[in-house]
Amino acid sequence: MLIGDSNHRGKKRISPLYKKSAMYLISIVVLFVSIGISTTAQPAYRFSSDTITEWTSDIDGSIFLSLIGMENRAFKQAYPEGETLPNISTTLFQIATSIKPNDPRSLLGNELPGFSSFASQILIAGEGTNYTNLSIESSPPLEEVLKDREAVIADDSIEAETPEEGEEESPSTGDSDVVFIYNSHNRESFLPHLPDVTDPDHAHHDEVNITNVSDRLSESLEAKGIGTNVDNTDIMDELNESGMDYSQSYEASRGVVEEAFASNEEIQYVFDLHRDSVSKDLTTMEIDGDSYARIMIVVGAEHETHEENLELAADLHYLMEEKYPGLSRGVLPLEGAHTNGVFNQDLSENSLLLEFGGVDNELNELYRSADALAEVFSEYYWDAEEVDANS
Repeated sequence: MLIGDSNHRGKKRISPLYKKSAMYLISIVVLFVSIGISTTAQPAYRFSSDTITEWTSDIDGSIFLSLIGMENRAFKQAYPEGETLPNISTTLFQIATSIKPNDPRSLLGNELPGFSSFASQILIAGEGTNYTNLSIESSPPLEEVLKDREAVIADDSIEAETPEEGEEESPSTGDSDVVFIYNSHNRESFLPHLPDVTDPDHAHHDEVNITNVSDRLSESLEAKGIGTNVDNTDIMDELNESGMDYSQSYEASRGVVEEAFASNEEIQYVFDLHRDSVSKDLTTMEIDGDSYARIMIVVGAEHETHEENLELAADLHYLMEEKYPGLSRGVLPLEGAHTNGVFNQDLSENSLLLEFGGVDNELNELYRSADALAEVFSEYYWDAEEVDANS
């Protein structure tokens, strides 16, 4: 009996070890089989990074913190006191279905084509701005962007305002270029200046394009005493030479911004100018009898310092509303799987993407808006300089 009992007890002690070993072995086999399936499956059936981003982007960060805390108790100290862990069943339901119980747009967005664009969050809505008429990020084939097209500019283009003789001397940054302007989509053009083009997706030109507006904004800022440098890199050409596609424009232009900072430590503000693809009725405003192209301020919300950029965007919006009511279409933070979400704005806390007008606007309307923004920004800039000096 003693010997039998001893053998029996020995079997009980060994059995759990075998079970654990078997579980580990099975887990490793399942892991390798899963990796093999995911890497050999056709691209159409693989999990994309966009899919994983959509699954995880809206999960409460405290869940991950809690999970890590189960293994390392030091992380639990970072969990806010009094905070309760989000409902696990709701989180699992959200991951499995991509539906957020507190947001009906997530259900409609999965079922109705084009409805996913309403997932954006408007920080500040300008006059008439709502979820049905937000900025559109088009992504045409690069070969279409690079095509040669005829362009026409009327002889009645308005001249940039310059200081007249006898005027009181305004403050100046001297030889310092404190504003840097560039164009990630430098060939975005305008239908009124392209006589043979009717499709908005084909409104691109190598000379008559958004870079003309960048030059005008620079001239107007210089007239206000603010040193400005405009980069003339043809990003579309860079993409073509590097074998990249249109969706990688911000990757190509990032080097331009980094080089600008490396060569000039005095840069304080960075503006990436674009034109929108929405219709003219949304992008045009009459102010004091003149037609202006409206401006949408876009901020990438997928980097740590985006709050500073949002603050600058809000300040400029309200200043535009004060001096040129209706000129600003508002402030739009962008993030998620269907947008860049950074726009190189992580390189500077004073960086903005400015959508000047739309595909149906004329250069004269855009030039008026550039002059107006220069006026508004110069007041903002010199007020900030005065505050810093007093401090």
